[in-house]
Amino acid sequence: MSWPFPLHVVPGGELPIYRQIMRQVVEAIAGHHLQPGDKLPSHRELAEALVIAPLTVKKAYDELEREGYLRSGRGQGTFVSLAPPVLPQAQKRERLRDTARRLVREAALVGLPFPRLLALLEEEERALRAEQRAQNPAEPGRRKG
Repeated sequence: MSWPFPLHVVPGGELPIYRQIMRQVVEAIAGHHLQPGDKLPSHRELAEALVIAPLTVKKAYDELEREGYLRSGRGQGTFVSLAPPVLPQAQKRERLRDTARRLVREAALVGLPFPRLLALLEEEERALRAEQRAQNPAEPGRRKG
């Protein structure tokens, strides 16, 4: 089975390999490269493609299933969940806190004033929504919370 987008892992990188896989799968779901119901490669197939241990892929898939991003059926495979996980507001904020902190620090490091950072975020949100509309033309005006 082919992977619908490039997936890369960096052994010895900042994150453990299973977390790198998790991050990229979640980003692929958020970016609509993976759609609800899409079948993912088996643990073995993805492990062979990435030259890593199948248990590493299994750990990533199991965590993503526990978080509600994936679902699996015995003998059927692993699929993108039909609905995104529902998180309490406090958990949403906490989940994004580290990313926000890194982004604000990076902006300060390169000398981008905070108002310009906000403008950049708004620009990226508009681009993401336009991309989503292009990929799902039957769902105009769809909102996500």
